Amino acid sequence: MNDLRYIGICTEFIAVITGCIYFYKYKNTYLKYFLAFLFYVFINEMLGKYIREQITAYNSIIYNLYYIINFSYLFLLYRHYTRSKRYKTYIKYFLIVYLISVVINGFYENYLIQFQRIPYIIAASLLIITILFYFIETINSDMVLQVNKSLLFWISIGLLIYYAGVLPTRILRNYYQNHTDARVLFLVNLITGSTMYICFSIGFIKSEKSK
Repeated sequence: MNDLRYIGICTEFIAVITGCIYFYKYKNTYLKYFLAFLFYVFINEMLGKYIREQITAYNSIIYNLYYIINFSYLFLLYRHYTRSKRYKTYIKYFLIVYLISVVINGFYENYLIQFQRIPYIIAASLLIITILFYFIETINSDMVLQVNKSLLFWISIGLLIYYAGVLPTRILRNYYQNHTDARVLFLVNLITGSTMYICFSIGFIKSEKSK
């Protein structure tokens, strides 16, 4: 399992490098922050791995903070690119609901030693809906004719594959833990995560220069 984990890390690293190479395509758009986000994800993964293996098994705070930054950024990203005022409003409330759930959940779980579960499930569910908003808008616009040349399209495909795949296992996480079959969770996360980063890399390569 530890060896397989490096596959996921490699796909993350490849996505970061590919994003750097093709940065000129989107450097003048809101997506320029996506590369910084990928750097943060990769560094956070390496830091979490180091803490778990060298310092303490309690590295939950690293990932709990990551989730807050991750979901907040993605909601803001899609709100920026969404044209519908109604969808923009929905996404704004999605973010507010998630942040409120983080605060409330803090009274029930210690974020220093426990992974936030309910806020994650809420955010992942709402993010899937947000991505569907993007696809609905794209289908109903002229962009659908060249959608495969859009970086945001490939980002959305990757995110949708990841969260739609991981969310059911997150919901059933306690069940799998109690039956000592954490391999299922690990493999689902590895496969969907690696696929997501491959989609990001494809997007960097295939997308046209944004204006």
